[in-house]
Amino acid sequence: MASCCQSTPDAAHLKEIARKTRIQVIQMLAEAGSGHPGGSLSACDVMTVLLNRFMRHDPKNPRWEDRDRFVLSKGHCVPAWYSLLAQAGYFPEEQLMTLRKLGSPLQGHPDCNTMESMEACTGSLGQGLSIAVGMALAGKLDKKDYRVYCMIGDGETQEGQIWEAFMSAPKFKLDNLIVILDNNKGQIDGPVEEVMPLQPIVEKLRAFNWHVIDIDGHDLDKIIAAFDEALKVKDKPIFIRADTIKGKGVSFMEGGIDWHGRAPKPEEAEKAVKELSAA
Repeated sequence: MASCCQSTPDAAHLKEIARKTRIQVIQMLAEAGSGHPGGSLSACDVMTVLLNRFMRHDPKNPRWEDRDRFVLSKGHCVPAWYSLLAQAGYFPEEQLMTLRKLGSPLQGHPDCNTMESMEACTGSLGQGLSIAVGMALAGKLDKKDYRVYCMIGDGETQEGQIWEAFMSAPKFKLDNLIVILDNNKGQIDGPVEEVMPLQPIVEKLRAFNWHVIDIDGHDLDKIIAAFDEALKVKDKPIFIRADTIKGKGVSFMEGGIDWHGRAPKPEEAEKAVKELSAA
């Protein structure tokens, strides 16, 4: 097994990685002058645990055939994933400041044509889960033991294609598929439950014959326990509802719909980084 980690990081170590990731997200978006801080910050904790403790991967060989796959269906939140990949050694951290700039491989949404460590081009919301289902089915047909992880957003879960994927994964008993809903309860048009309600999402997925795990998406110990549980499930795909806060970690961003797609100004970024550094 290849991995970026020589040891299994505990919650305290993971917390520090997540904090650094949030700081870099703010700095990247401020430098770019555009991007999506709210959902990037809400997803940091789950992404941190996933890449640093559970995924089988190799920074020296991003296309390693037996690697675990991660599809970021909510592609606009890729700054957090870029930060984690850089910290893991996939590319120099200095390159993070080229986010969204002309000629940079770090585009505003994942682009597998410019970065080998991206599994799919995503950003057209609703499509990533179908791609992940296909990858998981391919793994079964090829008798491979890799797992496919897919993070979806609650706004994009309103898309019909998501529900087609929700139906197909249990049919094929894709227990190598683990889907995480970053349930931060906000989308660009407003609160999710006002735009198009998802709840009761946990009960809906159980009715669709998924193995469902419901957690606080910012409690690192519970995130670790959720993935531990997911790896033991047989004959069912796994759905983890991570209850999160949009803009988590920055007090003036937390829960704010207006921070869905607005980059912080220099003075706002300075204030945010100061707050995160002191946390």
